[in-house]
Amino acid sequence: MPDKPPPILTAHGRAEAEARAARRAAALRENLRRRKAQARARAAQVAAPEIRAATPAKPGPAEG
Repeated sequence: MPDKPPPILTAHGRAEAEARAARRAAALRENLRRRKAQARARAAQVAAPEIRAATPAKPGPAEG
C-alpha cells in the first residue's frame, strides 16, 4: 500500500480535528478515572470480607 500524504485541512477542518482529539482525550481520562474507582472498590471489598459475610442473605420468595 503506497504511503499517502496527510490531507491538507482548512481552518475549520483543523478546528474539528482538535475538538475531536480533545473529546477523545476527555473520554480516555473519564474511562481511566472510572477504572481506578472500580479497582479501589474491588480492593476495599476484598480487604473487608467480614462486612459482606455479616450482611444477611435476602429471603427467598414464599413457597405456596
